[in-house]
Amino acid sequence: MMVELLLLIQRRSSIVFRVTFILSVVLRFMRLAYLIGYGVEIEKSPVNSASLSMLSWPKPATWPSIPPDSSAEVMAKEKTILQAKAREKLFDIQRKPLPLEPSSLLREANRRRAFLSVGNLSELYDSVDGSGLGAHSKLSPNKSSSNLMTRTMSGPATSETSLPVDRPMRLSEIHVAAEHALKQTISDPDFMTSLSSPEEFESRYMELTKGAADNYHRSWWKRHGVVLDGEIAAIFFKHGNYDLAAKSYEKVCALYSAEGWEELLADVLPDLAECQKILKDEAGYLASCVKLLSLESSLFSSKERQAFQSEVVRLAHSEMRHPVPLDVSSLITFAGNPAPPLELCDGDPGTLSVAVWSGFPDDITLESLSLRLSAFSSADEGLKAIRSTDARVLVPGRNIITFDIPPQKPGSYVLGALTGQIGKLSFRSHGFSQDGPVDTDEFMSFEKPTRPVLKVRKPRALVDITPAVSSALLMNELQWIGLIVKPIDYSLKGGILHIDAGAELKIEESQMIEIESYRSDGEHSSPIDASKVLSRPTDTGRVEKVPIENGKIKLPDWASDVTTLVWFPVRAINDTVPKGTSPASPQKHSIVDGMRMIALKLEFGAFHNQIFERTIAVHFTNPFHVSTRVVDKCNDGTLLLQVILHSEVKATLHVKDVSLDLQAGFEHLGKGDGRPTSSLFPLVIAPSSKAGILFVIRLSGTKDLDELEQADSMLHIKYGISGDRATGAHSPVPVKPDDSEELLFKISLKLKRPVLDPCLAVGFLPFSTDCLRVGQLVNMKWRVERLKDLEEASLSDDEILYQVDANPQNWMVAGRKSGHISFSEAQGSRIEIAVTCVPLVSGYVHPPQLGLPDVGDANISCNPAGPHLVCVLPPTLSTSYCIPA
Repeated sequence: MMVELLLLIQRRSSIVFRVTFILSVVLRFMRLAYLIGYGVEIEKSPVNSASLSMLSWPKPATWPSIPPDSSAEVMAKEKTILQAKAREKLFDIQRKPLPLEPSSLLREANRRRAFLSVGNLSELYDSVDGSGLGAHSKLSPNKSSSNLMTRTMSGPATSETSLPVDRPMRLSEIHVAAEHALKQTISDPDFMTSLSSPEEFESRYMELTKGAADNYHRSWWKRHGVVLDGEIAAIFFKHGNYDLAAKSYEKVCALYSAEGWEELLADVLPDLAECQKILKDEAGYLASCVKLLSLESSLFSSKERQAFQSEVVRLAHSEMRHPVPLDVSSLITFAGNPAPPLELCDGDPGTLSVAVWSGFPDDITLESLSLRLSAFSSADEGLKAIRSTDARVLVPGRNIITFDIPPQKPGSYVLGALTGQIGKLSFRSHGFSQDGPVDTDEFMSFEKPTRPVLKVRKPRALVDITPAVSSALLMNELQWIGLIVKPIDYSLKGGILHIDAGAELKIEESQMIEIESYRSDGEHSSPIDASKVLSRPTDTGRVEKVPIENGKIKLPDWASDVTTLVWFPVRAINDTVPKGTSPASPQKHSIVDGMRMIALKLEFGAFHNQIFERTIAVHFTNPFHVSTRVVDKCNDGTLLLQVILHSEVKATLHVKDVSLDLQAGFEHLGKGDGRPTSSLFPLVIAPSSKAGILFVIRLSGTKDLDELEQADSMLHIKYGISGDRATGAHSPVPVKPDDSEELLFKISLKLKRPVLDPCLAVGFLPFSTDCLRVGQLVNMKWRVERLKDLEEASLSDDEILYQVDANPQNWMVAGRKSGHISFSEAQGSRIEIAVTCVPLVSGYVHPPQLGLPDVGDANISCNPAGPHLVCVLPPTLSTSYCIPA
């Protein structure tokens, strides 16, 4: 029969037909094996169990009886049945009974011998159980009696129901009876050889199974071929050919895993793990253990899953010959918290919480755990691995792990990969869980998650520091400088303010720094307007005094989220004596002279990682600007000198006393104590106002002109100041408790001889022509006249030194620029000084100027010495180069 079937298969050209028939032959051959007692040699698997359950047992009209003189064969079969036991699997796995089992041969054979009534059904199975027929004769405990009755009484009703019931045959007797019946009906010697012994049967079964698998692989039904490879692998495993068994098991496990057939995978994967353990394939064995742990927890008992974990931990802490990174994506999964993503400012570190689900049945200790984030908008790997700061013990189920994130570039980041180390073994997970633990594949995805867990903002202003006051402070006095520190949606907790005073500026660190809450009339998102006046802290405002050390101020915690005003004392140093002005000697006052620079640096943030730097300019000035003028000259030579005090600060000045030390050549009239004529002290000067003080002086009889020109008068002013530091200049900060509030200001005044009493007069004579042209010679003439006789040696000489100054870009001097000229000592004598010049440019230009270096400016009256501007015309047009039209 078997040979005829094989020949029939070979004659068929259709692969599908051939494959179907081969599979049918294999199943029927397996049925014969169970019929004659060789079924115990075949490992029961879900595939052959399901296939055999759909193939009925032979249904002869009368079941063969036991041949005579077969007691020895029955005893041999009985012994084989009693000694048969299922192979112990790795990890002591106790599989549950398969849902599809082959129908009981014992029941089918006895039904064919005699139909049983409901009354003797229990008698049959009691006798069967008492005969020691082994596991094949025992009923499954979950099958009900109604189900047994249905399966027992199935089949067509015949007249045999009236026959008496013989003793039920035992399973060993059924095997012997079936084997003798087959030998009498099979004529093919090869086929008989296959049934002669379990070894021969197994050889033929291997041949048929390989043929079916090969034909399946050549057809479109490749998955069926892979399934049959699992049956072949079981035979390889039984005979110790673990290498070939492992290769076949790997194909089967890959198929079951890809299709999601976890129950089938749970039956085959332990066999693959056992092969890998025997072959010392540590990497493969470790991956199989991890895969067993990642299967549905209901497929294995808690004890079995704990055994899987023990093997993983044992291998991870052992010296592996070829350690490889382990992918635990199906076992350890992670996800961001459902809360909004962590938002950080540029340059800020942070702490990110990640939910990690562990599929291990027990707690597992990790030597390290790191998280890698990926940029949301690019395919780059993203950030470097971030190590966890928490204890690295994962409990089964949900774990909340925190990671310290260093400062990152602006952008959005999503979860990338979870890496770590168990013992000496590194692992990696790409499993992103969406909402909870990974109970099914529906909750796990290996695609890049779309919801960011970290957002780093672009660089922006986090704080603003501006001067509280823009008006001038007092020079050389200890003054308060206010800084408005305004956080912009960022906490300044723990911030440290560094103040570096520039040149000619000193911070008084012996004084306490005052920090007060600040609230202005308007918002200060823009720079502070100098015209706005600071509002004083409200009654409920907070004020705190803190020390300053080495230019560092630590901001209090209450000032981390509110706008504050920081006051610190400084002193601007200026050793030069200020000078007053007069109409005869005006001086330009530059605001730059009073500027002082302060470098500020604020370190803030969780780890002082944020830095704000700014350099501010602070204006310092003297309390007064002093100017002088001669109001009148009396007939007796007395001069009325008016000293005008201009307030330079936004504060009220109280002038308490003024004294003037005159330079050589001048003297006071009256008491001679240098006091002014009026005694209206204290004199109050409002901000930006001025006041005049009158002194009566006269010229002294000194003859030393050098002393007369070089010495300066000195004005001493004792004053007080009433001002608010929130507005500008104010009363100096007292360094000692007994410091006086009276201040002293000194300023030098350069007095010159009155213009009404000159020695010489210098005048510019008109040009000889009405128009000046470029390139034409022109004579410049000045007249010098002696107004009175002087006995000084420097002016009584009969020669006088002159010097002509001209801009070389506008004029070319054709004569001598300087020299001596004879000058009579008699009053009223006159001389003329002439110089020939050539104008070089056209337009309004300054003419050359005449100077007398040996004569002081106070002894010269200009009437005037020359015009401010003269008009120079372009040169006349030359016709030499004209071309007729």
